[in-house]
Amino acid sequence: MNSSKPLALAAAIALGLSLSACQQAESPQAPAAEEAGAAAPAADNPFFVVSELPYQMPAFDKIKDEHYAPALERGMSEQRAEIDAIANNAEAPSFENTIVAMEKTGALLNRTAAVFGNLAGAHTNETIQKVQAEFAPKFAAHQDAILLDGKLFARIKSLHDQRDSLGLDPESKRLLERYYIDFVRAGANLSDADKETLKGMNAELASLATTFSQNVLKEVNASGVLVDDVAKLDGLPAEAITAAAEAAKAAGKEGQYLIALQNTSGQPPLTNLTNRELRQQIMAASLVRGARGNEFDNREIVARVAKLRAERAALLGYDNHADYILEDETAGSVEAVNKLMSDLAPAAVANARREAAEMQAIIDAENGGFQLEAADWAFYAEKVRQQKYAFDESQLRPYFEIDNVLVNGVFHAANQLYGLEFKERTDLPTYHPDVRVWEVFEADGTPLGLFLGDFYARPSKRGGAWMNAYVPQNGLTGSKPVVANHLNIPKPSEGQPTLLTFDEVTTMFHEFGHALHGLFSNVKYPQFSGTSVPRDFVEYPSQVNEMWATYPSVLANYAKHYQTGEAIPQDLLDKVMAAEQYGQGHATTEYLAAAMLDQKWHQLTADQVPADTLAFEAEALKAVGLDYAPVPPRYRSTYFSHIMGGYSAGYYAYLWSEVLDAESVEWFKENGGLKRENGDHFRQTLLSRGGSVDAMQLFRDFRGRDPEVGPLLVRRGLDEPVGGK
Repeated sequence: MNSSKPLALAAAIALGLSLSACQQAESPQAPAAEEAGAAAPAADNPFFVVSELPYQMPAFDKIKDEHYAPALERGMSEQRAEIDAIANNAEAPSFENTIVAMEKTGALLNRTAAVFGNLAGAHTNETIQKVQAEFAPKFAAHQDAILLDGKLFARIKSLHDQRDSLGLDPESKRLLERYYIDFVRAGANLSDADKETLKGMNAELASLATTFSQNVLKEVNASGVLVDDVAKLDGLPAEAITAAAEAAKAAGKEGQYLIALQNTSGQPPLTNLTNRELRQQIMAASLVRGARGNEFDNREIVARVAKLRAERAALLGYDNHADYILEDETAGSVEAVNKLMSDLAPAAVANARREAAEMQAIIDAENGGFQLEAADWAFYAEKVRQQKYAFDESQLRPYFEIDNVLVNGVFHAANQLYGLEFKERTDLPTYHPDVRVWEVFEADGTPLGLFLGDFYARPSKRGGAWMNAYVPQNGLTGSKPVVANHLNIPKPSEGQPTLLTFDEVTTMFHEFGHALHGLFSNVKYPQFSGTSVPRDFVEYPSQVNEMWATYPSVLANYAKHYQTGEAIPQDLLDKVMAAEQYGQGHATTEYLAAAMLDQKWHQLTADQVPADTLAFEAEALKAVGLDYAPVPPRYRSTYFSHIMGGYSAGYYAYLWSEVLDAESVEWFKENGGLKRENGDHFRQTLLSRGGSVDAMQLFRDFRGRDPEVGPLLVRRGLDEPVGGK
């Protein structure tokens, strides 16, 4: 997700750069991009023309690796010329000839970067990675050339100074104010010498962020655990064992089994594996990623990025990078974020320790002879779940076949709530055979946009789950949205069904909440389209959409056995609902530990940045009482991709957004739940407005008042005093 930023910043984020890497520039002189891939003839480059496919969907069947570099070069050159014409316009500045004109710049660059940036995460290769590394500093320089242009800023400032007398409508006035704020925050008021210093920082940060993200993917692929005896895989589902055998064969290790890692600290096989030694081996491999002393080691990069961000914040007049970032978020301040997390941490860890005590009791009853460790948590949490609620995850998965979840769950809820209809389009090209496309229609048959689903994990895809917009909606050009969801569900062997875990089910609902935010966008200016809202607000609508995963009528519609078609038994359904809050101690603690690490790194001044990354991490967690070994951070610093990208000093956003989400879920329940009038209200007051209105005002327009933290505390099991039952 990307928050509201100037010009082609969305494209910059799509390029895989950090937010900070996009606030910089110098006019690129286009020495050709043959280094990154042989340039194709200009006439054959599909980016040089607007796609003729429905909704201007990218022509993936025509796009080749060699097209990216020339299109990015030309795109930057064209936008630079467009910006120069605006800055040097002899006419007095007006909203139309300055602000609207800027909104119209960079069409080629934006459509190229939207594709390139997403494929750099969703389906990368050596050529794409080389282009990404080459263009990260170039794009940073390009952005700086715009944001630090004195003539251009003078026009913007002139308009901003007289904004109340220009007769602008509210969205246009907000756009002008947003441009002014973004230029000032990017350094427009600095001296020429300081601007040059800033450009150097931004260029280096762009390169470092790209190297970090590429290292994370390569390290995940290099850290898989090889198993030579199938007996050690006892407990894994048959399809997981088959997938491990196929992964080993693909890696040239036929006859063995390769346990591939995901980007989080915890790993899915730990829930099922009975072999404790193998569990420990997998967890150890996961936690040491990026700190093994190999070519993918990220420790020095983490420290260097923290130092550069702190230096840049000081140059811009802020105490630290977190201070700089949070000024522009709904949280508003470092103090507000620290208070939220410090208030929740003691109760979260206390809950985690209570959960651990229940697991240790099982270990002791089985004469295990060991103390619970991180590698054991998922395995024994499942045993506790079976004891307390008399079911386990393996009982659920046959009822969560992927198409049933998507069509009869996710799409069904959207139909009931918003009247949407979905038609799969097999005639449109995609960048990978696993990607599927649906056309989305309003209840009255009006075309709304396209939705792409890319659900399976693969070695060419980064970890996690995310949404992006290939074509953002806006009234200025009349563009309708083309949005995509990406998950990392392990793909079963040929002919086998894709059966999801409950976490994967909720992730699918979550990401589709982001997709709805993009599809429902109804704004005039590209700047405000879809998910272009503050980082700590963007997760809120998607978290609200998770509620429909367990809503009785929706769950009953999709939770059907993939072989028999029988509905999930009511007693099992009741157990699922009863267990919904189980494990919140672990979930909240691992999340808070990662969010605290993010803040600790970014609240440093430059002279406080440590030489030893891992020692600092340990000390930081201890200082806030989150150094609980059985629950490591969801991400350690060396593979914490969020904070090298758009979530630097912003990983707290999931919890901040959940305050709003929990309040909104209560509103839906109070008003009758899954009803069209409720969906229409949420859409009209909030989902359709993008960044065109202050984020918290959008919440008030929807909810009718300011948020309260109570519903979140109840949901997370944090409403009891520490030491309570």
